Amino acid sequence: MGTALVVEDSLTEREIITQCLKLAGITVVIASSGEEALEKLLGDLPDVIVLDVVLPGRSGFEICRELKAENRTNKIPVIICSTKDTDMDKYWGMRQGADAYIPKPIDQDFFLKTIKQLIHH
Repeated sequence: MGTALVVEDSLTEREIITQCLKLAGITVVIASSGEEALEKLLGDLPDVIVLDVVLPGRSGFEICRELKAENRTNKIPVIICSTKDTDMDKYWGMRQGADAYIPKPIDQDFFLKTIKQLIHH
């Protein structure tokens, strides 16, 4: 089905997202910080990136903006998953180049539907 890079520092959230993706047949690569995610992207590129906003070091918004500015990674769909759920947060996430913004706790059916749409886009 594809590969997802999950960038999430919360172990609980990471487990929920990882299990959801694996059940859908998606291979999961994990990073617990934006810096670790950028290192992993130097190797094989995933089909989709699931990105938290509140991360140690740089925010998910910064990482998203950087990914969308680089030719090598700008075509990879980015889904921001965050507890930051105001209209302004969603607007700001989309302005950084996110392809989707999903509030936590995630609705797993909606999350997988969004992932599948973006992978097959």
